[in-house]
Amino acid sequence: MQRDEGLQQQCRDMAAGLGMPRLAGTLSVYWNPRMRSAAGRAFLQVRRIELNPLLREHGESEVERTLKHELAHLIVHEQYGRRCKPHGPEWQLACAALGIPGEISRHALPLPRRTLARKFQYRCPSCEATVSRVRPLRGSTACFRCCRNHNAGVYTERFRLIRCGSDSDV
Repeated sequence: MQRDEGLQQQCRDMAAGLGMPRLAGTLSVYWNPRMRSAAGRAFLQVRRIELNPLLREHGESEVERTLKHELAHLIVHEQYGRRCKPHGPEWQLACAALGIPGEISRHALPLPRRTLARKFQYRCPSCEATVSRVRPLRGSTACFRCCRNHNAGVYTERFRLIRCGSDSDV
């Protein structure tokens, strides 16, 4: 990861301007080359923002918007702790204070999406619904819908998922 002193100072100035000297003094900003589909991330406990280097290809305004989006998360955490929803009303207020009112929770950038093959198929013996998984199930797992509808949401062996393509239970 590469620290960006310029963006870091910009964030520190914005935090200080909002009356948050503690955040302004400890905040850090990095470019993370391992990021793929996310535009940025805020690490609340360590007051760090990581940005996707591919943002640079979409213009300075996109970098600034993403930076403010992530800074808003740090501001909300500093003011309210973990009591707030990640993109709730407090976050919206912080975004407005940073000059991006009406900010949405997800970006629309054409960043590559990671897709994983769902190789493991399971079916419910009762309703015949199928469940696709990237990793095999561990332990006993039942059909949520059948357990909820027929057994008050409590696990029952009767609705245990069966691996497709094999005769044995999972």
